[in-house]
Amino acid sequence: MDRPRRLGLIVPSSNVTMETEIPSMLRRRSEVAPERFTFHASRMRMRRVTKDELIEMDEDSDRCTVELSDARPDAFAYACLIAIMAQGPGYHVASEERLGQVAAAHGAAAPVVSSAGALVRALQALGAKRVVLVAPYLKPLTQTVIDYLQASDIAVADAISLEVPDNLEVAKIDPHSLIGRAEGLDRTEADALILSACVQMPSLPAIAAAEERFGLPVLSAATATVFDLLGRLGLATVVPRTGRLLSGSVVAAPPR
Repeated sequence: MDRPRRLGLIVPSSNVTMETEIPSMLRRRSEVAPERFTFHASRMRMRRVTKDELIEMDEDSDRCTVELSDARPDAFAYACLIAIMAQGPGYHVASEERLGQVAAAHGAAAPVVSSAGALVRALQALGAKRVVLVAPYLKPLTQTVIDYLQASDIAVADAISLEVPDNLEVAKIDPHSLIGRAEGLDRTEADALILSACVQMPSLPAIAAAEERFGLPVLSAATATVFDLLGRLGLATVVPRTGRLLSGSVVAAPPR
């Protein structure tokens, strides 16, 4: 492919992290791989991370897909983990299939991944059966994440809720502070640490340091999304200094 690959991002209106962390990872990837990427976003209205706003926001994902289809992306990413999980266990499958059909109907057939589905698939690719996690949500929404993962046969041994409902405030959380938060988790039998179970809570600068500190695979909703996107595009899942998931040693789901 002569031109850069185009990624269509479907993001909450108040999200300021995915359009930072995904491009940062893929620029870092350019140190070891030839592919280049451009990024194109459409936004769904959401300010506070509450179940009602998440349900209303999700209804906008079809519109965003139609808008992005005009740019003919090579892949789409629905970049809100909790919006998918709030719809009930397994919803990522229905959402990705529906949005894929919407894109195809508008002349832009391409892989569609959701951050929720990407996290599940990344944990499965790592062989992680028991995890611990840090989430910015109020406790009931963190429980939604726990229930969703456990419905996918991934046990959650321990979790921390930072209880920050304002989505812009979530983006201000210091990523390095998450390592200290994770120290309080019971990691005794964990196979992996999800340092940020939210695409808005920044964690990329802390992933490698957390992995060295805890001796576990460390990932986030954002690193899982990049892993899944690269796999769906048939590209090497390598991003330097971004943890074991993106070391090239973990096999992603094949293109479909």
